[in-house]
Amino acid sequence: MDRRPGDPGSGRRGAAATRLSRPDPPDAGPLEPTITSSLAYLILGLGGGAVIAALGLGVVITYRSANVVNLAHAAIGSFLAFAFYEFRETGELVLPLVAIPHRIPLLPRPTVITAVVVIVIYGALLGLLLHVLVFSRLQRAPALARVVASIGLFLYVWSIVGLEWPVAPNIRPLLPRDNVVVLDRLIGVDRLILAGLVLLATGLLWLVSTRTRFGAATTAAAENRKGALLLGIDPGRLAAWNWMIATASAGITMVLAAQVVSLDPLNNALLIVPAVAAALLGGLRSYPVVALAGLGIGMLQSLLLSLQADVDWLPDIGLQQGVPFLIIVAVMAVRGQSLPTRGVLREGRFPLAPEPRGVAAVAVGLAAVALVILAVGDSDWRAAVTTSAIFATFALSVIVVTGFVGQISLASYAFAGVAAFSMVKLTNAGLGFPVAPLLAVLLTGALGVVVGIPAVKVRGLNLAIVTLGAAVAIQELLFKWEWFVGSITSTEVPEPVVGPIDLGISASGDAYPRAAFGVLCIIVLLLAALAVANLRRGATGLRWLAVRANEQAAAAAGVDVRWAKLSSFAVSATLAGAAGCLLAYQRVTISADSFQVFNSLSLLAITFLAGIAVVSGGLTAGLLAPVGVLAIALGQEVGKPSPYQFAISGLLLIVVTVVYPDGFTGLARAGWHRLRRDRPVPVAAAPAS
Repeated sequence: MDRRPGDPGSGRRGAAATRLSRPDPPDAGPLEPTITSSLAYLILGLGGGAVIAALGLGVVITYRSANVVNLAHAAIGSFLAFAFYEFRETGELVLPLVAIPHRIPLLPRPTVITAVVVIVIYGALLGLLLHVLVFSRLQRAPALARVVASIGLFLYVWSIVGLEWPVAPNIRPLLPRDNVVVLDRLIGVDRLILAGLVLLATGLLWLVSTRTRFGAATTAAAENRKGALLLGIDPGRLAAWNWMIATASAGITMVLAAQVVSLDPLNNALLIVPAVAAALLGGLRSYPVVALAGLGIGMLQSLLLSLQADVDWLPDIGLQQGVPFLIIVAVMAVRGQSLPTRGVLREGRFPLAPEPRGVAAVAVGLAAVALVILAVGDSDWRAAVTTSAIFATFALSVIVVTGFVGQISLASYAFAGVAAFSMVKLTNAGLGFPVAPLLAVLLTGALGVVVGIPAVKVRGLNLAIVTLGAAVAIQELLFKWEWFVGSITSTEVPEPVVGPIDLGISASGDAYPRAAFGVLCIIVLLLAALAVANLRRGATGLRWLAVRANEQAAAAAGVDVRWAKLSSFAVSATLAGAAGCLLAYQRVTISADSFQVFNSLSLLAITFLAGIAVVSGGLTAGLLAPVGVLAIALGQEVGKPSPYQFAISGLLLIVVTVVYPDGFTGLARAGWHRLRRDRPVPVAAAPAS
């Protein structure tokens, strides 16, 4: 098995970020790959395209008013859809809470109209709450804080849905399920109606945005918030109304989409990738272009699915999942620099990145403690130390690119997967340990430069979207390519052996995991931490911080901004690759699900909680890892991770982002400095007479 306790998404289907339910009309016999059949499949894709388009419209509504690309938009819509169908069956309204009573009985037998009205009002109030409690407080925060807050919201909502509905509620269709014949193909009427409703909503949004005072004020605030304030426009109030509209629309979209896409917490949440691709094609402002782009993406995905079924030479991989990423890259390459340019209020600071001090002594001390635990601890403690060491190495990769350079990357686990599968392939080709993992890590570093090329032109929210799309494409196009991974189901990882020395994890009984593998992980972490600390103290680290603070000022001071960004991506991908190789050795067998996009979101969340701009934050993140040292110390069993861990992590991430963005290590550092400042100064004794 390639899953381990505490893995995100454990027990759920693998995430297929843009996989809509495949059109499967009831007529007999496959169509030949002709123009007629291609047109038929394009029309069949209208249903999925309508879902993408509707979610894309919601993304634009939020961005135009609040300068936030809400990565949790689809997840929130999924929660509201689950709540809607639960309300129809039981009459109870489910609140997004855990561990306390959170069901409100409203009506014994709600009708369809009643349920729709209730869920629209519920969605609007939820949107208002999110604006007031979270995103209005981050209006002047750096883009990193807004992205991290939306990721925390993603984690929280996704976890809530999984906890509340282990099995999806009964779905009674709202739209007709009849079929019509189009181009000799049966096509569901519900898909056509859904597409028509999206076009109608697009027209209404266009009229409101161009023909009303509310639309004109929203446009003015989107173009220049300072100018809007001078004109007497309240951007905060506009943002509140737009959050309400966007959230309610996300709920209605996913309620209707339940007839086209299966209700699944993670797959529905990751529909944000194609939705954002459509929003980017519309420049994050043009509703008609966004709607047409979303419909086009869905239709193109449907056509690619049909071609894979009809054309033998096409590889059986997720081609349709790569379409949104290609669109994102193309848009960013053409006009990536113009998208983030807005008249905004002065942004707040990034988390502090003080110069590391005493790194060698601290690292050696922690390594010594870890080695003692590996030597005398039981199986659970050895497993916890090993897991924490691997996760800390992952966290250091995030600290380099995001904490030091301010480039938000969501592709860490994609890089890790590339390294892991490459290592297996190189080992099977005759290269042993440590040559195979070293070559795989170098290859991953080169890939990091390629993925980082868009960072030369884009930053902040838009770069997060690019790397998220890249991660999805790598997972679907590369990790499901049998030539590269060896087996679609699972790939066996050879043990790391050097001559007579076995550094593998495998053992029987309480001897698992072997201490030798834990020592290997500690050595890799120690080298990674020292390397990152030295980079931060040297000229490279100063250039990185200059780019993070102000790219224009850094360039004026002679810093090569392009080199700084690409070098950070190379170092980050190299570290992620090293962690990926260790993760593969730890799991013994790996598959595409071992490196899901969701894992990268969770990694960024925990690293931000720990302290995303300091080396000690990476080590702290390792302690906070699921089934890591802290979890075992608190009494958690290795085989029984807390069902609430991701909900708690998401909630903590939102709170820390709003209240104290320097994370736990920053809070501890501030407390230590305050303690030293308040300590009374000893008075020198008077000399004896």
